Amino acid sequence: MLRLSRFRDRQGVEVPRQRPRRPSMSRYRPPSPAASQYITPQGAERLRQELDRLWRLERPQVTRAVAEAAAQGDRSENAEYTYGKRRLREIDRRVRYLRKRLEGMVVVHQPPSDPSGVYFGAWVTLEAQDGEQVRYRIVGPDEIGSEPGFISMDSPLARALLGRRLDDEVSVELSGGTRRFVILEVEYPAA
Repeated sequence: MLRLSRFRDRQGVEVPRQRPRRPSMSRYRPPSPAASQYITPQGAERLRQELDRLWRLERPQVTRAVAEAAAQGDRSENAEYTYGKRRLREIDRRVRYLRKRLEGMVVVHQPPSDPSGVYFGAWVTLEAQDGEQVRYRIVGPDEIGSEPGFISMDSPLARALLGRRLDDEVSVELSGGTRRFVILEVEYPAA
């Protein structure tokens, strides 16, 4: 983008001059969209156990190791001290995240009143166009990766499935193109 500025030439006549504008070098990053606040009881328990393990076991061990390394003297060349402090910051960051996340969570204990509809916590069996059958459980974003077959309720597939019913056809826009699925089975784990 060009900016116009004015200056006077040798005869004193005002002449517009174009100068290139420097690109903005801001560190600002737009905030990521807020993740859903729903979680299953098993997922909430797993996060509580991780928080407890970090706070009661790992953090005291790392704190002791950092104290021992600091007692050795020169901290500027002490790798154990430097790495220990870095690990302590990582633990503290994760503890803050888990506490804040658990504070705002809504634990979903009961299955919905309509068991034929696809809602949070459901195991859904789908059949793709090519006849392949897949089975997913719709869970909160903090639970994905803990077990195979878990998908986040914020994922495109889960958003397309939520609110649908048994035998509905769902089309999902994926990176490889649009895929169509038929809902074969919906079940909820016993509470």
